[in-house]
Amino acid sequence: MQEDYLHYLWKFQKWKNISLTTSEGFPITILNTGTHNFLSGPDFFNSRIVIGKQQWAGNVEIHIRASDWYRHAHHEDPAYDSVILHVVWEHDSEVYRKNDTVIPVLELKNFVQKDALVRYEDLLAKDQKWINCERDFPSIDDFVIENWLERLYVERLEKKSAVIEELLNRSSGDWEEVLFKMLAKNFGLNINGDAFLSTADSIPFSVVRKCMKERTGFEAILFGQSGLLEDGHEEPYFHSLRRKYEFLQNKFSLKKAEIPVKYFRLRPDNFPEIRFSQLAGIYESRSGLFSDINEAEEIDELRNILKTEASEFWKTHYTFAKPHSERRKPVSTAFTDLLIINTIIPLKFLYYKKVGVADKEEVMLGIMRKLKVESNVVVNGFNSIRPKTGITALHSQALLRLKKEYCDNNRCLHCSLGLKILKEQPRI
Repeated sequence: MQEDYLHYLWKFQKWKNISLTTSEGFPITILNTGTHNFLSGPDFFNSRIVIGKQQWAGNVEIHIRASDWYRHAHHEDPAYDSVILHVVWEHDSEVYRKNDTVIPVLELKNFVQKDALVRYEDLLAKDQKWINCERDFPSIDDFVIENWLERLYVERLEKKSAVIEELLNRSSGDWEEVLFKMLAKNFGLNINGDAFLSTADSIPFSVVRKCMKERTGFEAILFGQSGLLEDGHEEPYFHSLRRKYEFLQNKFSLKKAEIPVKYFRLRPDNFPEIRFSQLAGIYESRSGLFSDINEAEEIDELRNILKTEASEFWKTHYTFAKPHSERRKPVSTAFTDLLIINTIIPLKFLYYKKVGVADKEEVMLGIMRKLKVESNVVVNGFNSIRPKTGITALHSQALLRLKKEYCDNNRCLHCSLGLKILKEQPRI
């Protein structure tokens, strides 16, 4: 039994069609269950209840056992002085106000049918299931799933916005600087994301602005700050870059990044040298990248802005150590789309929120609906249970949040799908 389930029973008044009574036998009439409180304090605010012949206005507190009131030290907290009803599963102890009057108790186990409890326990029972509702998930209406996934995606954007907002505060509100750091992080992908962000953090953006138009110098700073110019190589280009970096490091008093880059389990196209060179290429021909991105509202416009490739030397190298036959190394469309998903859309979402432009949200959702679904273990898992659950990038991002924040934490009673499954049972 979870306390969340009792919140659900109270909020939706899910009990037998019989008159409710307190543990002392006084009839209860619920005029308003109140506002569900997810922060500290009583569980429901501003409830209105008739107990006996007296109408009460105040708060409702919910526990598994009545004695939890004392275990949670509510008797010492003034915020609970206004509780008018104590809703519990098991009434194992009287609870008193500070003036020694007893708080009325509604013991729910007396009013909930057994089959309803069985359905709840069945939903929450793990028994080797990948998600709790996998038996019911395939039969849920498409419209319900689509609406819930859209809400989940907006939740995911809100969470990403918190990270971006922290960067914005650190950069004194410079959106161009935040874009550079977010791009750097996502050029590093999962393995080197933190290292690339550490490199971007180590370069004052005033230096980026001064150096980004000179491709070789900008690459030298990125390589040098990340530690890629420390090992000795015979390659003349390596020594040219190191001399340039040492000059710029001294000129701008640069301190190197704290997090080293990694190569373990990386494909050559994702080696740090290649990704840093491609990142530098984006800035070579643009001075107002954030403005350009902000004005773009179509996928092809954004892809074109982010179109870049590694510089000339890297046509024959993945590292400084060993050459290979010549081939260009542009970013792929799939990689560009990842940048749109993980950098551009979250950044635009926060920007429009900050400036109070609400009608752009649908534009961003539209872009996500046109991008291909990401392939990963989570999306594949949902699609194996219900084919075509994830068919766009909006779906894949939403499903990642659904699995991590709801399914894995047994938050079925906070999930629209879990509530839908429970509500479809007969009224209890």
